[in-house]
Amino acid sequence: MHALIPYCGVPPLPSDILARFNLDPVLIGILLILAGMHVRSVWRSPLAGAVASGWLIAAAAFISPLCALSVALFSARIGQHMVLILIAAPLIALGLPRRGSNGGRWRSWTAAGAFFGLLWFWHMPLPYEATFTSTPVYWSMHATLFGSAILLWREILLHSSEQAFESLAVGVLSSMQMGLLGAILALAGHPLFAAHLLTTQAWGFTPLEDQQLGGALMWVPGIVLFLWTSLRSLQRVWSRPAGARPA
Repeated sequence: MHALIPYCGVPPLPSDILARFNLDPVLIGILLILAGMHVRSVWRSPLAGAVASGWLIAAAAFISPLCALSVALFSARIGQHMVLILIAAPLIALGLPRRGSNGGRWRSWTAAGAFFGLLWFWHMPLPYEATFTSTPVYWSMHATLFGSAILLWREILLHSSEQAFESLAVGVLSSMQMGLLGAILALAGHPLFAAHLLTTQAWGFTPLEDQQLGGALMWVPGIVLFLWTSLRSLQRVWSRPAGARPA
């Protein structure tokens, strides 16, 4: 039975959720090393605060009671993913080195394709269920989702004016695919994830209501943020000197 306990523990009850912090020393150590190295590399940059905030938000998503709540509620797991993908990842991406224009188009589409494939794969029933019975699979999900989101945001946020068309298209399509997945989850007529069939009632949700809330959390915020960055890219297109061509 012990091997079947999810990484974040057994599903919590409302009465004990505030005590369910994840104080895994390996996780905390890895986060401190990664955040320390990254913040040190941008220490003299105006972006140091944003990078530090991104890593603090990521740490909160993994260490706070949200980790335990994500075992009980699908909507909490989606909320955890949205915090990582839509808040922590873009802040961290701001502190990554800006790439040159050579190969920018293919980097953008590769990053978008990887994020698309991983987002849909890990929110399909079988891969999702596997994260509850295997700690390596659980961390594979989070590492690949979070990592691909950081790389995607680097391409969207740190592009040159010559790459604005690619970044605009990547942002729009990323918004559409995330919104589509969220809509499928929100509008499904029956629960898709067996791991939550018996864990939502204590929180006042049926499994289907919990899934619909999770789908809505992915649907609306994802569209809004990606579209905002797409408009930012569009502004760069308009402000580019006449006669300039995309790389």
